[in-house]
Amino acid sequence: MFDYLIIGGGSAGCVMAARLSEDPSITVALLEGGPVDSSVLIHCPAGLAVMAKFSLLGWGLTTVAQAGLNGRSGYQPRGKVLGGSSSLNAMVYTRGHPADYDHWAAQGNPGWSYAEVLPYFKKAEHNERGADDFHGIDGPLNVMDLRSPNRFGELFVQAGEQAGYPRNADFNGANQEGVGHYQVTHKNGERCSAAKAYITPNLARPNLKIFTGALVTRIMLDGKRAVGVEYVHEGQTRRLKCRREVLLCAGAIQSPQLLMLSGIGPREHLLAQQIAPIHHLPGVGQHLHDHIDVVQVVDAPRGKDLFGVSPGGVFRVLKGIFEWRHTRSGMLTTNFAEAGGFIRSDPAEALPDLQLHFVIGKLINHGRTTTLGHGFSCHVCLLRPHSRGSVRLASKDPQALPLVDPAFLSHPDDMDRMVRGFKLMRNILQQPALAQFAGRELAATARAQTDAEIEQAIRNLADTIYHPVGSCRMGPGDMDVVDAELRVHGLQGLRVADASIMPRIVSGNTNAPVIMIAEKAAAMIKASVR
Repeated sequence: MFDYLIIGGGSAGCVMAARLSEDPSITVALLEGGPVDSSVLIHCPAGLAVMAKFSLLGWGLTTVAQAGLNGRSGYQPRGKVLGGSSSLNAMVYTRGHPADYDHWAAQGNPGWSYAEVLPYFKKAEHNERGADDFHGIDGPLNVMDLRSPNRFGELFVQAGEQAGYPRNADFNGANQEGVGHYQVTHKNGERCSAAKAYITPNLARPNLKIFTGALVTRIMLDGKRAVGVEYVHEGQTRRLKCRREVLLCAGAIQSPQLLMLSGIGPREHLLAQQIAPIHHLPGVGQHLHDHIDVVQVVDAPRGKDLFGVSPGGVFRVLKGIFEWRHTRSGMLTTNFAEAGGFIRSDPAEALPDLQLHFVIGKLINHGRTTTLGHGFSCHVCLLRPHSRGSVRLASKDPQALPLVDPAFLSHPDDMDRMVRGFKLMRNILQQPALAQFAGRELAATARAQTDAEIEQAIRNLADTIYHPVGSCRMGPGDMDVVDAELRVHGLQGLRVADASIMPRIVSGNTNAPVIMIAEKAAAMIKASVR
């Protein structure tokens, strides 16, 4: 028997476990379906390329066929390991725009305005640049500038300036707009995942128990109160009970899946899956959305400093392995997406509605397709898409992967913005700072010149940039799942705290906001029992 049971050892779950177990009188269990985060591919930042190529430490998720992507199924990498997706991601530290959080509050969620969530961002953060009005230095999550940046990141920033965009030294500061270098969640040349930041330093706490390889299959209810979980470990079904609360932190795909497996969700869908409806909550699994993204790839044989497959490139990687092992510096400290920016698809836009990630290699099919030679790539993603989809059960079998449908590009406004964004991205990559390398845009996008051709290229190539949110939406409405305290509507002893609760996706990478959500959730839970 524990006080709190936390389902999911990803970014949110790690934060919740660490913060709640600060009180030695409280007992906490954290259940993670994957293994411990011991792989060198996690801790070496550049290892993310190997994990992506071979789909390591993930759940194997894909989307259903997407009409907006010409019938293709999209890739949905979600971490199945302690640290969750923070153990696999590109480690970019961005928070989104202040207006994102003010919008959450305006939707009937008191306490979630930017001014009210900023203290939790700062509480989580140790920024090596130092403290200021926007950044903290006492938090567990280490944020820093890249230790050994590739020179092409700076060349991209210069190209952005040549295209008319301001240089921005801090996308999380007073102003988001512009081009610049990303800060990353690294520490001493290694990845600083949520597990590394929040769990590893606290493993010796006697009141914190970590269960890995523990697939939670059901939340147990006594009437309308959550009282425990059922999980499978090494083929055996086991149960854990809790005195206070079950905290669901399984992410935007698997949090709604587990609610529905537990009889919590849309009654008709549960009945169709032969699951007895215990609590009708029609919004569970609805409002799923994600950042749709397309990549332009440039072959640049003269860019020998870039990652690539060539005799010289292989030698540099071998040298980089030696350097990283001995000094935790060098080319393998890269996060690949070293620079980027936030821009407006049209000057009339009040806020940036596009994000750029510049990658120091040729990124094809999420890095899963190997190509010879050297080059660079650039993503453009739509920050506030209108398209909305769903998560549904494929069957009542807890081991069956859910049906993930982000409904990419189902709203016409999304495509209009993506076409404009693609042209703006192409213009940046053609500026003198990068054009000096006589690069050649790969044919998959180079042949797309008219708006209609660009639209077709986007439908052929676009996919997620790994930010699914919104499927257990926070709010006071009939289709919302949790309230502003993240308590599941109509139930007791059950909260959801992860990306699934976002009323609308943030305008940037989602890992830092998820950590903030969990910091705030832990503080609310502590306050509720005082």
